[in-house]
Amino acid sequence: IDVGEYRTFFRLSPPLRAEEDRLAMVEAVRNGTIDVISSSHDPQDVDTKRLPFADAATGAIGLETLLAVALRLHHNGDVPLLRLIDALSTAPARLFGLPGGTLAPGSAADLVIVDADYPWVVREADIRSRSKNTCFEGARLQGKVLQTMVAGRTVFQA
Repeated sequence: IDVGEYRTFFRLSPPLRAEEDRLAMVEAVRNGTIDVISSSHDPQDVDTKRLPFADAATGAIGLETLLAVALRLHHNGDVPLLRLIDALSTAPARLFGLPGGTLAPGSAADLVIVDADYPWVVREADIRSRSKNTCFEGARLQGKVLQTMVAGRTVFQA
């Protein structure tokens, strides 16, 4: 991501790094050195972001873009889809000792139904979070969550 004119929506923690660092992280996800991907969802209110770059709060929303941004790695041919599913679901559950993250018999029916190829553009007006600060505003992404179920109950429907 190009921070451009130092828009404060790009002020994150940890901060964005150089392209070679990004490429090293992609390789680490691909080979399993990085085994978990999370959103680092850290919404900030407008007032804390409308400050000079160095004074603005760090953080941005991440939950709504996590899947599609991670799927960029798959669509670009950098990381196999099953590796991404593991890093986004199975590995975090295993790390925290949670019973989810799998479709094994007897597991809770915690499911996310996605269209991995659904094209969309990140627009502030479409963000469901109360906070709208995203560094992906205007980005063209592929992949959308269509439905989320927890214990067999639908808790989100697109």
